[in-house]
Amino acid sequence: MPYQSPVGEFRFILDAVVPLAPLAATERFGEATPDMVEAILEGAGRMCDEALAPLSRVGDQTPTRLENGVVRSAPGFKAGFSAIADGGWVAVAASAEHGGMGLPQTLNMVVNDMMSGACLALQLNALLTQGQIEALEHHASDEIKNLYLPKLISGVWSGTMNLTEPQAGTDVGALRTKAEPLDDGSYAITGQKIFITWGDSDLTENVCHLVLARLPDGGPGTRGISLFMVPKFLPDADGNPGVANTLKVVSLEHKMGLHGSPTCVMAYEGAKGWLVGEKHKGLAAMFTMMNNARLAVGVQGVGVAEAAYQMALDYARERNQMGPIINHADVRRMLATMKAEVFAARAIALGCAVALDMGRATGEADWAARSALLTPIAKAYGTDVGMAVSETCVQVHGGMGYIEETGAAQFYRDVRVTAIYEGTNGIQAMDLVGRKMMDGGEAAFRLLQEVEDNAEAARAMLPQLAGDVWAAAETLREATEVLLAQGMEDRFAGAVPYLRAFARILGGHYHLRAAVAEGGKGPRSALAAVYIRRLMPQYAAALAEAREGAEGLFALSPEDLAH
Repeated sequence: MPYQSPVGEFRFILDAVVPLAPLAATERFGEATPDMVEAILEGAGRMCDEALAPLSRVGDQTPTRLENGVVRSAPGFKAGFSAIADGGWVAVAASAEHGGMGLPQTLNMVVNDMMSGACLALQLNALLTQGQIEALEHHASDEIKNLYLPKLISGVWSGTMNLTEPQAGTDVGALRTKAEPLDDGSYAITGQKIFITWGDSDLTENVCHLVLARLPDGGPGTRGISLFMVPKFLPDADGNPGVANTLKVVSLEHKMGLHGSPTCVMAYEGAKGWLVGEKHKGLAAMFTMMNNARLAVGVQGVGVAEAAYQMALDYARERNQMGPIINHADVRRMLATMKAEVFAARAIALGCAVALDMGRATGEADWAARSALLTPIAKAYGTDVGMAVSETCVQVHGGMGYIEETGAAQFYRDVRVTAIYEGTNGIQAMDLVGRKMMDGGEAAFRLLQEVEDNAEAARAMLPQLAGDVWAAAETLREATEVLLAQGMEDRFAGAVPYLRAFARILGGHYHLRAAVAEGGKGPRSALAAVYIRRLMPQYAAALAEAREGAEGLFALSPEDLAH
């Protein structure tokens, strides 16, 4: 059975687990009524199932290619992107001022989840455009906004982000791309960028690049970097694509997966660009786009995990080995684990999105701190789950999973990069224990208090599961206090296991909420028991590792590691 968007799952989560109702009660998001939410779920789900899902295998088997300097997309991708654009799915959260729907990011993440499960390679194009829209809304001049936003929001033009250079990966401050002022107020951009997703396309009329570069008076490091809008075609007097800019695609990367999504090496040769935001503050403006993308990348992991789970479930029902293999205990273990992980990761991501929207709607600092805390967790855990569930999909298929013709391996090949881009999951973890703990752990402790209060309220209905979640949250509280007393090197050494422990416990929290909403009996309660009793206990081992600090790691010298 082909991919089916989990519309019912979103309906349940947004109603009972991570309620959307408080958002609809705000002035900013009053249009997010139950009827509107239902229309979004049904419309986006139908588009994903009918227009996008059939393209996933096509893009993998007939990759994008570079012909005479122009990227040619996989068969059917142009029609697929038109379905996205024509349905307004690029513009769910974009400002209504320039043609967007103005709806919560939460609903945008729901749509992105479904698009990722249907065809991740094509969803990436829309994702990057959405991020660029948000960056321009916050930082661009009115002139740039009025010219570019309507085109990007409608999907007539698409957007990219250009940060990475061959010598400057995570260390963005080492970039060498130059920006020279021109007499007309624009700038000449010269340099090379790598890993530029959808850096060129025949899907849209124009491709708009946000490029980080350094002005002549820009100091060293990240503080001297500025941000520029550099379009493929220079807009004419009427705002339509005019003459070609002096930029080109040098080559396409040969990747492990995501063959339908072109990853370009870009060369800018005195290309004309316009400043976005203030001089020398480009990285702050670009981070607006990147923060949007961090949560969205976590959602990509969840979407692919959903698709991989669906394929594994269908195979387990159909494959006979002394009866359908779904009746074997180990296969049932794998399937239950996959389903429980997908639910937990999805709920964490949507919890982050709701906090983000509530912060914007109310201006309350606690909501902003909540979304900031949850962003690295949602990104890292969502993509970890994407990889783990995709790998398990191969295992459920047995030897057939290793054969490319079945399509099982594609999920893992496609999703693997999500744990790397927008900041590797290790960087996400360091952000969690570093920058996100600069408040002395206040946001973390508030969230843990909520987990404990929810568990206390559930004790009468589900005493064992509630007790386990409460105890886990209390243990994490104590571990957080230990972490706050550590030096930064020790924190970083234990950052990844700490984040995993936090995610495990949040997953238990949301599964418990789902079980309570069901009344304590039924499939959601059974799934909650699988997660809380079998998977959540992993937090203890993770926190034991997190407490170890850095000393034992550095006791092994580089020479020791080489022998």
